[in-house]
Amino acid sequence: MTKLLVGLGNPGDKYFETKHNVGFMLIDQLAKKQNVAFTHDKIFQADLASFFLNGEKIYLVKPTTFMNESGKAVHALLTYYGLDIEDLLIIYDDLDMEVGKIRLRAKGSAGGHNGIKSIIQHIGTQVFNRVKIGIGRPKNGMSVVHHVLGKFEQNDYITILNTLVKVEDTVIRYLEGESIEKLMQRVNG
Repeated sequence: MTKLLVGLGNPGDKYFETKHNVGFMLIDQLAKKQNVAFTHDKIFQADLASFFLNGEKIYLVKPTTFMNESGKAVHALLTYYGLDIEDLLIIYDDLDMEVGKIRLRAKGSAGGHNGIKSIIQHIGTQVFNRVKIGIGRPKNGMSVVHHVLGKFEQNDYITILNTLVKVEDTVIRYLEGESIEKLMQRVNG
């Protein structure tokens, strides 16, 4: 068995730890915890790392296409490894949720998120497991683009770091076989 954990974000130092990159932040945290390094794969257009958990191969994926083309890497990896949609978990930011809120879903629309829009377009379904991490709405007339591509304020950054610990725990439970439905009950409250 193989699982694909995909964190969404934008590549490059310019976007490091911006709100739109919380998916990358979680994937980086998992890689650090598992003591694995990323390699860039030009064919898949992604940075990849892998480890084994209970005999199952886990791929950590950070698409390097920029957010609005994330679906290219996801589709290519699913196809190449012959994986089912059930083997996929996407982690990404959601500006319609308060900072640090976590929500699991087994399906749903893109909700205006360009990375999810791209994935739905490339894999041809809205039915896939996902973890959404709240980054809050723009304040004081700030544009959505400036908000999502901006860094967290200090208090929000601390909240996000704490949230990522909880998300990591949830992801590990998922990888160990806990059903998405059970995790949704636990996390979504």
